[in-house]
Amino acid sequence: FWERLQDEWRTLSESEGKHPWLSEFNDFYDPFKEYKFDEENPMTDVENAFEKGKAFLEQGDIPSAVLCFESAVKQDPENPEIWEQLGFSQAENEKDPNAIAAFNKALSFNPNNMPVLMALAISYTNEVLQNNALRMLIRWMKCNPKYEHLVPPEMLQAQDSPMASSMMGGPKLKDVQDLFIKAVQQSPTEIDADIQEALGVLFNLSSEFNKAVDCFNAVLQVRPESSKAWNRLGASLANGNRSLEAVDAYQRALAFHPGFIRARFNVGVICVNLKAYKEAAEHLLTALNLQANSAVRSGLKVQSMSNQMSSAIWSLLRMVLSLMNRSDLHTAVDNRDLEVLNREFPMSND
Repeated sequence: FWERLQDEWRTLSESEGKHPWLSEFNDFYDPFKEYKFDEENPMTDVENAFEKGKAFLEQGDIPSAVLCFESAVKQDPENPEIWEQLGFSQAENEKDPNAIAAFNKALSFNPNNMPVLMALAISYTNEVLQNNALRMLIRWMKCNPKYEHLVPPEMLQAQDSPMASSMMGGPKLKDVQDLFIKAVQQSPTEIDADIQEALGVLFNLSSEFNKAVDCFNAVLQVRPESSKAWNRLGASLANGNRSLEAVDAYQRALAFHPGFIRARFNVGVICVNLKAYKEAAEHLLTALNLQANSAVRSGLKVQSMSNQMSSAIWSLLRMVLSLMNRSDLHTAVDNRDLEVLNREFPMSND
């Protein structure tokens, strides 16, 4: 069993390339500088693509929104709002590399965009780029008039240039945690959801998962219907080996946002942890079908939707099939053949 699993991971690592954490020694390392557009975008010639993308978001159809935003930003590449919405949509679509590229493009127009800085910190965390995540959180605090006085000058100096960072080292996790804890202590009777969210990310980075859970629970006191906050609570619970509680949090996220691809993917991960492999495969296939069927729901025809689907979801699905002793379905995964896989795992439309 373990040899089979090891072979599986070796295959994944060869196909995906080097993982970012192998180059983390470079404080300014960022492998996601260029946005990779879908080459077969069925929304290319759609009029008012940006407005239609926002309409798809309102309907909870993230993949279709992404396609519209990609079309819109090609037509208007200097529009920071489109890059911002594209970044947020790709983050929910389980495609952090493209989210990071889009967010950085949005920041090139407005370096003090606080929602983008926070979202970028979270995407960097998901991609195991800790130094980049810490740097974004420091920038976020410096942009906040309420807390900017808390940021020490030497921390800002390290932010400004690769040379300063290489001499001083990247930002220290404990130092950034202390910075945000001071922000909480500044108004102890008031919950600042953004500060709590940032602390939740920081405690996940330091593997203090129960503290992260407390932070996201505080966020939910202020934003009880935030699907993103429920999803991050679920991730923190899962990281702390509280799988059953995590499932409940993810289900709450999906109740508010049924098309939330990342939350659906996360439920699949939890099912793997619980050794519920059939259920894991079903959740992962649901996520892939949501991504693949976006053009169909849009009333458009396109030959292949494989580019719309997340490679991370396919990779996990392949591993799940190995755990189920269903290596006979690996070819279907490698060919991105949803039709074959859907026949093997028939699901009702819920």
